[in-house]
Amino acid sequence: MSATLSRHKIDATAVEQAVKASHTALGKRQKEDGHWVFELEADATIPAEYVLLRHFLDRIDEPLEQKIGVYLRRIQGVHGGWSLYTDGKFDLSASVKAYFALKMIGDDINAPHMRRARAAILQHGGAERSNVFTRIQLALYGEVPWHAVPVMPIELMLLPRKAFFSVWNMSYWSRTVIASLLILVTRKPLAINPRGVHVQELFKTPPAQVKDWIRGPYRSIWGRLFTYLDKALRPVVPHIPRSIHAKAIRTTIQFVEERLSAGGLGAIYPSMANVVMMYRVMGVPDDDPRAVEAWQAVQDLLVVKDDEAYCQPCVSPVWDTGLSGLAMMEAATGPKAVQNAETMAALEKAASWLRERQILDVKGDWAINTPHLRPGGWAFQYKNDYYPDVDDTAVVGMLLHRMAPEKNAPAIERAREWIIGMQSSNGGWGAFDIDNDLEALNHIPFSDHGALLDPPTVDVSARCISFLAQLGHPEDKDVIRKGIDYIRKEQEVSGSWFGRWGTNYIYGTWSVLCALNIAGVPHDDPMIQRAVAWLESVQNDDGGWGEDCASYEGAPQGVYKESLPTQTAWATLGLMAVGRQESEAVQRGMAYLTQAQDEAGEWHEAPYNAVGFPKVFYLRYHGYKQFFPLMALSRYRNLASSNSGRVEYGF
Repeated sequence: MSATLSRHKIDATAVEQAVKASHTALGKRQKEDGHWVFELEADATIPAEYVLLRHFLDRIDEPLEQKIGVYLRRIQGVHGGWSLYTDGKFDLSASVKAYFALKMIGDDINAPHMRRARAAILQHGGAERSNVFTRIQLALYGEVPWHAVPVMPIELMLLPRKAFFSVWNMSYWSRTVIASLLILVTRKPLAINPRGVHVQELFKTPPAQVKDWIRGPYRSIWGRLFTYLDKALRPVVPHIPRSIHAKAIRTTIQFVEERLSAGGLGAIYPSMANVVMMYRVMGVPDDDPRAVEAWQAVQDLLVVKDDEAYCQPCVSPVWDTGLSGLAMMEAATGPKAVQNAETMAALEKAASWLRERQILDVKGDWAINTPHLRPGGWAFQYKNDYYPDVDDTAVVGMLLHRMAPEKNAPAIERAREWIIGMQSSNGGWGAFDIDNDLEALNHIPFSDHGALLDPPTVDVSARCISFLAQLGHPEDKDVIRKGIDYIRKEQEVSGSWFGRWGTNYIYGTWSVLCALNIAGVPHDDPMIQRAVAWLESVQNDDGGWGEDCASYEGAPQGVYKESLPTQTAWATLGLMAVGRQESEAVQRGMAYLTQAQDEAGEWHEAPYNAVGFPKVFYLRYHGYKQFFPLMALSRYRNLASSNSGRVEYGF
């Protein structure tokens, strides 16, 4: 080793102490039944919409809403409004919703924070320029006319898969949100709004005078074409025969109720809230079992603390359990294993919990494109049987395989079969559907967020390759090869890979390097060499890595004003996967992680580390900063005493 590398050699004792402390801290967070679950935070929009939902229904909870108000005020930006992620730019739609919610809660519009918010909203065009989903919220309160919303006839639910505008060509999240929303758009209800709160002061032009509600953004000629179509359809919709209209309503309600469970429709807030309002609009009593279940599913998303509260967009127990389990497994294996027997007993509880949640008897919406494929995946949430995803399935499958391949063989084989069957025609994998890539749909007026689809992505594809390669079935070689070919084509000019579900290029590059290693791609392959060079080029002076969510909006790749434990762990795990554990970059990364750890064995970071929809909706997984650094430190420690010096697992 060169003198330069020797100077950066991290003290093995420091690593070992950090692993033990983190292992203890993460172990304490395991639930009695074996699973882990951490908070999953989005931006101001979800808690704001939750407040509006309560006032729509006249189910005001004053103490709870006051706590949500504390949260909303705390995350207000220096620009006066609200951002989509930490230190982000002003977002008009999030700001309109947050202002409306705070006014609902009782904040004086002349209070300094409200005056600043209102000024920022007006400066950015006023509430009339907010996005479609915000205008729908405003229409529910009578703040804007319903023609401010793109035409969405409920008859869409009758269209077959082959029809261009069919909901079956949309992503799962779009499908579930739209279904119940179509009932609302059809009935055009008015919120009870018991306090009579309105926000006309947020409009630069009175809503009755606005003539151009549907005006983009136009990302292609399709956008302008669909805007003309929107205008043409409006006079036609009222003349659709009543029998067809009634059938569409029945079909929509059937769609919703078939998929309704204790986890709520789609197990994501927007569709869950729409179902609650749908039942109220249909006249279903609040004590009807369907309405009770739908309402409870929303309440289960709340995070209520002593001084503040917020509503999560969904919950992440399967994801958190799979990733926590892999981190604990890494710490509890090797010559310096931490509490091996105790950890394996705890992980068996986690494995049992996970096996019980494998979806084996429900053919979800994914089956529309592959009807003969047997189910075998896991969902992200506690209960979401119609919408398992291959990312969770691959992570859980890799954990079960590492723990006890023979005992878990039935579960692993069903997961393998399902993931292989979910591969898209270009060799990649989307999260929930196959070939869900009809790009023109992202240009309809309703999709001004540009996130209507679930096309194959590199990070998800890498996880599937990692799982299949870890299992090592010779007959899967062609599937893996197609996946690698897809990944090779998707590499950025910089050498990195885009991260669809985690921030961002560091996440994507780490995911790919893990997959390429376990799939047997030589570490001197040019695409690996380019990726390594890029990762090392964006390392910070303190030895860590960080990346801004603004990289989704054109900001430099792999760059942030500070290093973050989560992204440092991803970067070092990626480098170690391709044989760079002794490199100066990894040594410095390990030093950063040991120094950033607190006395309780945990790490802290405020910035958001994931994405729901690029440019639209970002996420902060509170568990990432705990289990990923533990995984990285444990991996480094284990490689130091490994005979092969090679990462032999897919993750």
